[in-house]
Amino acid sequence: MTRYSFFALARNALSGHGHWPEAWRRPEPKPRYDVVIVGGGGHGLATAYYLAKVHGITNVAVLEKGWLGGGNTGRNTTIVRSNYYLPENSRFYEFSLKLWEQLSSELNYNVMFSQRGVLNLAHTDPEVDAFLRRGNAMRLNGIDAEFLSVAEIEKLVPILDCSPDARYPIRGGLIQRRAGTARHDAVAWGYARGADGFGVDIIENCEVTGFSIGNGRIAAVETTRGTIKAEKVGIAVAGSSGLLAAMAGLRLPIESHVLQAFVSEPIKPVLDIVVSSAAVHMYVSQSDKGELVMGGAIDGYNSYAQRGSPATIEHIVAALVTLFPCFSRLRILRTWGGLMDMSMDGNPIIGKTPIANLYLNGGWCIGGFKATPASGWLFAHTIAHDRPHEINEPFALARFATGRTLDERGAGPFPWLQ
Repeated sequence: MTRYSFFALARNALSGHGHWPEAWRRPEPKPRYDVVIVGGGGHGLATAYYLAKVHGITNVAVLEKGWLGGGNTGRNTTIVRSNYYLPENSRFYEFSLKLWEQLSSELNYNVMFSQRGVLNLAHTDPEVDAFLRRGNAMRLNGIDAEFLSVAEIEKLVPILDCSPDARYPIRGGLIQRRAGTARHDAVAWGYARGADGFGVDIIENCEVTGFSIGNGRIAAVETTRGTIKAEKVGIAVAGSSGLLAAMAGLRLPIESHVLQAFVSEPIKPVLDIVVSSAAVHMYVSQSDKGELVMGGAIDGYNSYAQRGSPATIEHIVAALVTLFPCFSRLRILRTWGGLMDMSMDGNPIIGKTPIANLYLNGGWCIGGFKATPASGWLFAHTIAHDRPHEINEPFALARFATGRTLDERGAGPFPWLQ
């Protein structure tokens, strides 16, 4: 650390961080924009960034009803992976993973991307067979995959209960070593600063209350901070996609659920990989602060709340202790819930809508965070060219009308969620 950096840190620490420069401007809304993006999470900010950088469209506003990253971007378990079976999903998430690998350099902002690997445990012969097939499909699609024996898993994760008399004996596991985790709020801040640098207006505390529509097009967005005219409008609001679409007269094939997660008290580093198990409905990693970050299945009822039921917490804790008995005496530090808009085939909707200048980015189920860079890049391409890129073309809203759905529920690491 240089002498200047030391004194800068000390000066800001003693002033309550009052002298740090703001990372992005706080402009007043302009009367008109070429593109308005509704939603200031990772997907919306990434879309604005790529609209400006890749397509030269800088007269863009990002409207956020609260604060940046206050929704699912800051309320997830930070896992990044591309271990999918279907070719359409493989292309999409591998494109995203490759963007992740360069993202800190791209944004000149440390998103703390850690390629620590993701290990999916197999507990039965059918699971072993499914993981072998998925691993083979991944390799055919140019994605790294390796099936590990029980002995190899025990060496890789020595605190995992690999004994044959365990309640859920481990038969093997599929690992993607390039997968890992990233710092969720840093992703939002990095894209926000990058978009702002290109002149994009990021407008917080600006809730959309309706759309002015005429001749099959949106003419303006009605907000709590006034009417904003727009040539094109993109919706990227995670679990509230159905509510926003309804304001434009659209009914989406999605329903919203809460996905809970929580962290334990911090402990010394003991887990340097992400471990998941479909049999016990649980996944876990350890953060840089030492906390165990855990999650599992969605709550089974529809909700727009960012909180969940104690029963789900109890289930995930029981699953964790079943696999890792050494964690049994840890205390839960905090819990939270993210709002998932669950599509009918478990895959996102990213493309055009029946309204000519309205575009949708939603229905991400549990896959939203890891898709952030690709989602933004492809959504920006779709908005700029008024047609989808070949990678996101299979994820069009129209697939639910034609029956060309993408059902990976039986092949993903969490079949009840995928």
